[in-house]
Amino acid sequence: MLRTGPAPRTNFIIADSFVAGVPLGGENRNHRRRFGDRIRVFGPQVCQAWERNSHVPRPDIFVVGASAGGVEALRVLASGLPREFDAAVFVTLHIGAGPSALDTILSQAGPLPSKRPKDGEQIERGTIYVAPPDYHMLVAQGHIHLSHGPKENRTRPAINPMFRSAARSYGGRVTGIILSGALDDGVAGLAEVKRCGGLAVVQHPETAQFPDMPSSAITHVDDVDYVVPIREIGILLGRLAGTENTAMEEHESIERKQVELICPDCQGPMWQERQGRIVEYACRVGHRFSPLSMLSSFREGVENRLWNVVVSLDATADFAEQLEPELGEKARAEAVNQRLRAAAIRQMLSDAVGTSDS
Repeated sequence: MLRTGPAPRTNFIIADSFVAGVPLGGENRNHRRRFGDRIRVFGPQVCQAWERNSHVPRPDIFVVGASAGGVEALRVLASGLPREFDAAVFVTLHIGAGPSALDTILSQAGPLPSKRPKDGEQIERGTIYVAPPDYHMLVAQGHIHLSHGPKENRTRPAINPMFRSAARSYGGRVTGIILSGALDDGVAGLAEVKRCGGLAVVQHPETAQFPDMPSSAITHVDDVDYVVPIREIGILLGRLAGTENTAMEEHESIERKQVELICPDCQGPMWQERQGRIVEYACRVGHRFSPLSMLSSFREGVENRLWNVVVSLDATADFAEQLEPELGEKARAEAVNQRLRAAAIRQMLSDAVGTSDS
């Protein structure tokens, strides 16, 4: 069984890749930087597990988030984990409600067994837990909770709920890992891991099939601890599981204000939440969006509405043509006018393909 524990820390090394504590690639200063000693203030309302213990924790809760291009990245990560891995791994891949064989793929890729957990299942070391389709996987004290709660960034399972739940349950024992994916999914969750004293590991964007998620994490999360090529992440996690994490929790207040936006999922009112450098948008029922996800949702909504206009224009043209025997040239001109409008919108939407973020 996994137990709770605390975590104080002063400084850390950030490097492109580390194996056995040695940065790969020599002494290139562009590939590493050292942060000086810092005092961080506890936020008692966040990671309550820390208050009951005083020993320095060892990372044994590894939460991994991936999206586009994530299957191959996860397969490589799993292949690099040691057979005797004294920790539990939790994986959320943005798969939506469709079928998935990710647990089988990861079991075949490396030495550790992989499975879809059941709600309330006890956590065991040396196991990879994969979020099942259409359920958020939440990491609680000693067990896993599956939730059919509101989608985040328009998906379920989502990365952020898993990261937040693990951070608030296990504090400094948590390491968050961001792999290949589009937009900025997982950034808010990784920031929460850091606030609670955990470690942040990010796949090097140059090794990611879709580098947006890793790049966003590096840009927006304070003091990412490791930026690592995908083939070295498994080795790194094996090493971290045997070391002490001396990080301290950092409290950042949340600024919340209502904004003149509507939720893309439920059409309800929305609030902007800012915590340090992290911004999210949340509605009354619990749908949450990162800035890029919110922008993408609105862009998608605009496109859908424009296609609805095209359908209406075509239908108007069809009806006008049916009226030609009664109205003659006037009906014919109306049909031509409506089809020209529909063609203009079609051309505009076609020209936009490939110009927006994936």
